[in-house]
Amino acid sequence: MAQAVTSSQRDLDLQHLWHGNMQHRGLEARPPLEIAGADGCYVVDADGRRYLDAMAGLFCVNVGYGRRAIVDAVTAQMGQLAYYPLTQSHGPAARLAARLAGMLPRGLSRVFFSNSGSEAVETALKMARQCARRKHPGQNRYKIIARHRGYHGFTMGAASATGQSPRKMAFEPLVPGFLHVPPPDHYRCSFCSSQPACTLTCADEIERVIRMEGPETVAAVIAEPVIGGGGIFPAPEGYLERVRAVCDRYGALLIIDEVITGFGRTGKLFGFEHAGIRPDILTFAKGLTSAYLPLGATVASEEIFESFYDDGESDAKFAQVSTFGGHPSSCAAALANLDILTGERLWENAAATGGYLFEKLRGIDSRWIGEIRGRGLLIGLEIIADANKTPLPEARMVQLQRAIREAGVLVGRNNDSVPGYCNVLILSPPLILSREQADTIVSAIQAALAKL
Repeated sequence: MAQAVTSSQRDLDLQHLWHGNMQHRGLEARPPLEIAGADGCYVVDADGRRYLDAMAGLFCVNVGYGRRAIVDAVTAQMGQLAYYPLTQSHGPAARLAARLAGMLPRGLSRVFFSNSGSEAVETALKMARQCARRKHPGQNRYKIIARHRGYHGFTMGAASATGQSPRKMAFEPLVPGFLHVPPPDHYRCSFCSSQPACTLTCADEIERVIRMEGPETVAAVIAEPVIGGGGIFPAPEGYLERVRAVCDRYGALLIIDEVITGFGRTGKLFGFEHAGIRPDILTFAKGLTSAYLPLGATVASEEIFESFYDDGESDAKFAQVSTFGGHPSSCAAALANLDILTGERLWENAAATGGYLFEKLRGIDSRWIGEIRGRGLLIGLEIIADANKTPLPEARMVQLQRAIREAGVLVGRNNDSVPGYCNVLILSPPLILSREQADTIVSAIQAALAKL
C-alpha cells in the first residue's frame, strides 16, 4: 500500500533533485507526481491515488509492473554474483547474448551490452564509423544519415543523430558528420500529403543525400521502425525495404533503433519484422528488461564483428568498454523478462488490443483530433486547433494532458521535439493492457477533449 507523502519528502525533492526537461522555478506550487507503488498497468501516487499508466513509464514497462519472477531472478543473481565487468565474462551475460541472437535473423549474433538506449545508440554509431574505416581503407566514411523528428538519445553522438532541434541547441556544437532527411510524416509531408498514401519520396531522399555527399563519405543510416518521442510516425509499407536497398547499393550500414519498438511494442517481437528486412546493427533497451533494471544492447552482424578480427594492427578491436554494461543482475532481469514476454506472447496482445484501442480512438468525434497513427500499442494523436492543421498551442496541450491525468490516466506528449509542433498525445501502455483498460484510456481522452 502506498504511503501518504509528507511535506519533508516534497522538500527533499524540491531542495535536491534536478529533474530533466522540467522548469524548476515555481515547482513548489506544482510539484511532480510522486509514485509510490505499481502493479500491472497501474501506478499509485504517494497520496494513494491510482492511475492507469498509458506510457508504461517511458515506453518501457512492457510486461507490466509487479512481476515477481523478475524480482526473484535479480535477488538470486545478487546473492550469487553481485557484479563483475565484461572485461572477462559471466554466465548471465553469455546466456542473454545467446538468447537475443536466437530471437533475431541469422547472422545478427554479436551483442555488446551497455546501460541505456542512448548508450546502445552511441555504441552503434561508434561501431559503424570504426567498421567503415576498416572495411573501406582509403575512404573517409564517417557520415551518418538520420531523420528529422527521430530521437536516438542524450549522449553527444546519439543527440547528434537526433532530429529534434530543441533537445540539441543548448549543447551545440555537436558531433560533426550527421545529416538529416524528412521523416515519413504523410499528414504534413511536403512531398505527398495531397496524395492518398505515402509515395516513399522521403525514403528516396536518403539516396539523394548519399549521392550528393559522396557514397565514400557515408558510414551508416539510422532509423526507428516507428519514430517514437518525435510524434509517432510508423514506417509506411515499403519504406524500410527501400532504405535497406539504398544502403546495400552504396555500401552503407543500416542501423535500426529498436530502443522503443523492440520486444513486442509494435505487435511483432521487433519493429523491423514488419518490413521483413535484416539490419546490420540493432539497438535495444527499454523493453529488454521492462525497465526493472537498466540495460542496453547493441547487436551487430557477424560481418561487422569479423571486420574487427586481429590483423596485426593495434586498432583491430572495438575501442570501447562499459563498466556496468552487462551487469549480471540486469542480465538476470532481462532473461526473466524475456521468459514472461515470450511465454505469454505479449506481442500478440499488443497487436490485438492495440488494434482495438486504435479503432476506439478513431471513433472519438472531436474536431481537435487531426490524425491518429501508430502500430500495435504505440499510438499518437495529433491535436490541432483548426481545419488548417494548426498545431494546438503547447499551453493548451499541457492543459489537455493534465485533464487526462485528472481522469486517472497518464499519457505522454512529444515534448521538446519540433518548435511549434509539440502537439501529439502519445500512448504506449504495458503490453498486458486489456480491452477494458483500453476503454478507460479512450474515455479519459474523450472527456478531456470535450473540456478544451
